[in-house]
Amino acid sequence: MTEHYLHRHLTPAVAAAQFQAYGQSQAGPMAPQPDRLGAREVAFISARDSFYLASLTESGAPYIQHRGGPVGFLRVIDERTLGFADYAGNRQLLSTGHVRADPRVALFLMHYRARRRLKIDAEAEEVPLHVNPAPNQATWLRPQDAEAGAVERLFRLKVVAFDWNCPQFITPRFTATDVEERERALRERIATLEQQLLERQRPARDQSQQGEELRDG
Repeated sequence: MTEHYLHRHLTPAVAAAQFQAYGQSQAGPMAPQPDRLGAREVAFISARDSFYLASLTESGAPYIQHRGGPVGFLRVIDERTLGFADYAGNRQLLSTGHVRADPRVALFLMHYRARRRLKIDAEAEEVPLHVNPAPNQATWLRPQDAEAGAVERLFRLKVVAFDWNCPQFITPRFTATDVEERERALRERIATLEQQLLERQRPARDQSQQGEELRDG
């Protein structure tokens, strides 16, 4: 767990719960500076095709939704910034409205097959399409997926803290692409074995055919 994530989440209430349960509590580190994404985090984020996004209403009620798209649709802009395109959906704009009132969000990224997960605290900012906060940024954030529909807005996420969870209790799950890749290898192996079997059977068939021709003669 990164130090700033602990600094944010190891609150007095958490320490009290630890002490009540275990007779001791963990002291939080003094790490007021935000975490910065490293190569490991960048590679993991860039390979994801979905994540869960949590936001807060004005009254503090939590809301969480699933976001999906092409691999890499959640873009790493730099070591402190992420971004993604928001497509036309059910027209409720729940997350959009939430972050306009309170920018605090949390992201939960899963790799079920590898049993890995990454949690990110961030501050979200809606970026209208007609605003270009950095050269070519709006175009750079949009995934090239014609079937996804029209992009309505962009979101820029300023990373505050992150944490890698342990793999315990993560149930391995496989995407259609994972299954297709494994099936492809099996189909290729089956085709190879069938070809080898045909080649071994061919001499026996040829000898049988020659014997029939001799008897007929």
